[in-house]
Amino acid sequence: MDQSKINRRGFLGTVGAAATGLALAAQTAATAQAQDTTSAASGSNPEVLTRTLPRTGERVTTLGLGTFLTFDLRPGDRRDALRQVFERYVAAGGRVVDTSPLYGSAEVSVGQFMGEFEGSDGMFLANKVWATGEYLGDETHAEESFRQSRMRTWRDTINLLQCHSMTNAPVIIPLMKAWKQEGLIRHVGVTHHESAAQDQLLAIVERDDVDFIQTNYSIFNRDAERRLLPAAADKGVGVLINLPLEKARLMKVVEGQPLPAFAEEFGATSWAQFFLKWVMAHPAVTSVLCGTSNPDHMSDNIQAMTGPLPDERMRARMVAHMETIPSFGSIGAMPWYPGKENLYSGLIREAQANAVRRLQ
Repeated sequence: MDQSKINRRGFLGTVGAAATGLALAAQTAATAQAQDTTSAASGSNPEVLTRTLPRTGERVTTLGLGTFLTFDLRPGDRRDALRQVFERYVAAGGRVVDTSPLYGSAEVSVGQFMGEFEGSDGMFLANKVWATGEYLGDETHAEESFRQSRMRTWRDTINLLQCHSMTNAPVIIPLMKAWKQEGLIRHVGVTHHESAAQDQLLAIVERDDVDFIQTNYSIFNRDAERRLLPAAADKGVGVLINLPLEKARLMKVVEGQPLPAFAEEFGATSWAQFFLKWVMAHPAVTSVLCGTSNPDHMSDNIQAMTGPLPDERMRARMVAHMETIPSFGSIGAMPWYPGKENLYSGLIREAQANAVRRLQ
């Protein structure tokens, strides 16, 4: 059994030996993680597309599983569909999952699924910290958040820990570096989901403060390719991409539109694969995070991490084609998840609804 992840079933059956098991996990985490990354390159699908992490040589799949909203359910809600999403992703060879303590119950769901499926032993877990503390420079909230994350995800060593939305970055980044030296995490990262923050991300990259960044990038919003992505490539910094489908807005504008025939040239058979492959093809991109709560959508998405990727000329052709589609240029004015406002009903949506009621 992978010692970097505590199996729930085994734990529940051996409570009396928990302390010994945890000690063993701590001693062998680094070795087990190296074994995980070796298997992650092939997974159950030998043709899955992977990228090599610049600073460690580990290989990760070009499609990652995002969990914002999609994996957030209320206590007691059935998670059968989410379990299928996770299982299909892992069975196809997917090995990157990104979550956060801020994503409601998503972190708990991820931990549960990783504990259930043997195929997730080689999963590259990207988690986050969002904490300010009781006073300037206080690290205790971040330390508690990290402790809780390790418990919820059943991981002794987390592959990548990220400063969520650069919150309290001057305190959090040095703290994460210390955890890396202690062997508690393998990579240090920082995230944001807005283009306005990319100059700040660029400054962090240029200072060589992190191993990873996470930023927004899509066929619609190409701001990151101007300076941030080239800088990350020059510095050997890994890149996770969020919002590749613009929170379903890209899918909305192509409703009823036929997929262009030239998509066959790079193996795309759906619009989702079209958009995901466009992002994956950028040479600085390590993995593209795409979340869904629909198992059939996952079965579609995973096809994007197989087959050829579009070259530079084809990517330009793809952009030119999108610019001929009505409403493409106005995606930025559309609400997130158009037509899916009632699809997600977890802790985050419940809190948002409560906030709206208080304002009435």
